[in-house]
Amino acid sequence: MVTCTGSSREDLGSLGGDPPLRSGLSGLAVASPISRFAHPSEERFARLLDFYRLRWEYEPHTFAISWSTQGEIIESFTPDFWLPDLGLYVELTTLRQSLVTRKNRKLRRFRELHPDKRVRLLYRGDIERLMAKYEPALPRALGRFHLLHA
Repeated sequence: MVTCTGSSREDLGSLGGDPPLRSGLSGLAVASPISRFAHPSEERFARLLDFYRLRWEYEPHTFAISWSTQGEIIESFTPDFWLPDLGLYVELTTLRQSLVTRKNRKLRRFRELHPDKRVRLLYRGDIERLMAKYEPALPRALGRFHLLHA
């Protein structure tokens, strides 16, 4: 498993006690039922990344985006996926539009603090279009992949 953690103030690694939850390595490791994703769409997205043999990490970095006057972290942002070969973070949202405003604000703040980091936000409609186009082929293709690499 690939783990990426940092010790700087901006990159806090995992704030919780759990280790990084999941990585996909060149399509060899695929999303499995034992994975712990926050939402089923994240597992489906991971399967799509595996299909294309894109390396990915699930929630490996947490970035502080707001501090109290005493310097304590009061708000952070943890992108859903890190795609190391593309140098890109991907954040998925399936929330109702009324709840997306908070996530957009966090993303804007992250971009202000880290203009050198690339992040793409995919909304529910984006995810549904990707899955409608590519998901029907995934079980067939991944099954053939595992037979060839078993």
